[in-house]
Amino acid sequence: MPSLPEAVTTADAFVGALGDAGIEMVFGNLGSDHPGIIEALAKARERGDRTPAVVLAPHEAVALAAAHGYALASGDAAAVLVHVDVGTANLGGGVHNAARGRVPVLLVAGLTPFTMEGELPGSRNSYPNHLQDVHDQHAIVRPYAKWSYDLRTGANVRQVTHRALQLARSAPRGPVYLTAAREVLAAPTDGRRVDPALWQPVEPIPAPEKTVREIVDAIARARFPVIVTSSFGRDPSSVELLVELAETLGVGVAQPIADAMGFPADHELHLGYSAGPVLEQADVVVVLDSDVPWMPTIAAPKPDAAVFLIDADPLKEEIPLWYLESRRFVRADSTVAIGQLLASARAGTQLGDVAGRRGALAATHRAQRQGWAAEREGSRLTVPVVAAAVAEAIDEGTIVLNESVSNAETVFRHLPRNRPGTLFASGGSSLGWFAGAAVGVKLARPDATVVALAGDGTYFLSSPAAAYWMAHRYDAPFLTVVLDNGGWHATKRNVLRQYPDGAAAKTGRYWVDLSQTADLAGVAAAAGGAFAATVTEIDELAPSLAEGLDAVKTGRAAVVRVVLDRIAAEPADSLPDGSYCAGRYQSDHSHGGNGAR
Repeated sequence: MPSLPEAVTTADAFVGALGDAGIEMVFGNLGSDHPGIIEALAKARERGDRTPAVVLAPHEAVALAAAHGYALASGDAAAVLVHVDVGTANLGGGVHNAARGRVPVLLVAGLTPFTMEGELPGSRNSYPNHLQDVHDQHAIVRPYAKWSYDLRTGANVRQVTHRALQLARSAPRGPVYLTAAREVLAAPTDGRRVDPALWQPVEPIPAPEKTVREIVDAIARARFPVIVTSSFGRDPSSVELLVELAETLGVGVAQPIADAMGFPADHELHLGYSAGPVLEQADVVVVLDSDVPWMPTIAAPKPDAAVFLIDADPLKEEIPLWYLESRRFVRADSTVAIGQLLASARAGTQLGDVAGRRGALAATHRAQRQGWAAEREGSRLTVPVVAAAVAEAIDEGTIVLNESVSNAETVFRHLPRNRPGTLFASGGSSLGWFAGAAVGVKLARPDATVVALAGDGTYFLSSPAAAYWMAHRYDAPFLTVVLDNGGWHATKRNVLRQYPDGAAAKTGRYWVDLSQTADLAGVAAAAGGAFAATVTEIDELAPSLAEGLDAVKTGRAAVVRVVLDRIAAEPADSLPDGSYCAGRYQSDHSHGGNGAR
């Protein structure tokens, strides 16, 4: 390890600890609490020390989304610097996504100075220092952070930093939160240097061998066994193991709410992106890395089906109301467990009718695909048509980010991914993740083409001005396809599920209509010089996608907005003075044509 200068500050030691821990990227929205860290980074650059690259983000939520995407694509942790309580609050639902998506991210925020009269370096010197003094800043992220702590002294800053990253990187992975006041960061320290090799994450946990044999035996006796997974495949090297297991035992794989490419979509044992249809037949179900494998109000396993659950957190301890009836709840690393199951299957001689199972599962796969192909018929712009056109325009190595919400399953059906590491989703439910995440993915995988699909509502929530500014600033171009149906389809759908014959259904009032004449693609053009196109006719789709991808190859981000059938046509509510008359915001979807380039 390189030696430190004789005199260092807490901030110097912190920056050095990040470098020692292998943190390559810090996504930052810096403020008045960061002078010590900024100075430490500048000094380290002058000395030639190993320090993380700093990627500026004009919005904190985009900074965290970018760190999230970078962590997914690189397989390791990233860090985010934000400004005291207000910057922490601006992280918004991104902390939820990092927690539910099990993404290792170190969130670092300053605390407002704790001295007022210049008693210590870093003392308060502007009025916001008073306003940003809150009782419990950590409470903003406490429901989501695995761990949080305040740096109180430079004497143990390196140990605390390594502990934070050790926790973030240990399964179940997740965000951690660290704070430090200016006075602490500016204080001199001679705390000892630590060896990062002694702060490794917890070793992956294997499943009990007895349980492994029980699962293999249950599958061997089964007629229609199914593995249900959402997140398997975050480690791309693990996908081959699952394919081998499925082929060896004759097991189908369904991927509801997928956030990784866990099983090749074109494989005959792939059973689609919803567990519901296959649960009707399944007699053995292995749930692998899935928080919500099915919704009991919609579909559930047969009463006599044998269910087994394998997960780093099999009881979902951070979700207050959650339960699932299972014969075994196995706390284990999914990749290790799949390897154990495969080894047990290879060692066994009584595996049952593998050929018969594979035949039945393959027939289900073919029937699914035939039904999906019919969805792409017609001459209108629909989600299946758009997703299929994107699939035709990209190659097997293209990385796809899917945040199309109510259309996510449809996109998966018609935009299949077969190569590990070419599909990501947030793993959570806070919208607007895709744009920042695409920047992070591109920074981690600069040679890959990155394509993101999102709805118009999600596009608004992504802080597009900040995200496409980052894409331009850091040479991280990606193509966005906006599925613009003019509103919040998920909200309308849930109203109809609960009140199918209610007043909202009868009157057509859902308060979900976003269809104005905003030039969504033009926002990216204005903020980051992106290629921008609006597609209103089916014959414009393929050429616009091709132009967008060509722009990405030359270093420009691109946004292709595809105008779909509107989900609602609602007049805006009048304000008390009546100034917003009914119909004022009726949309003209043809606005912008195809020329906003």
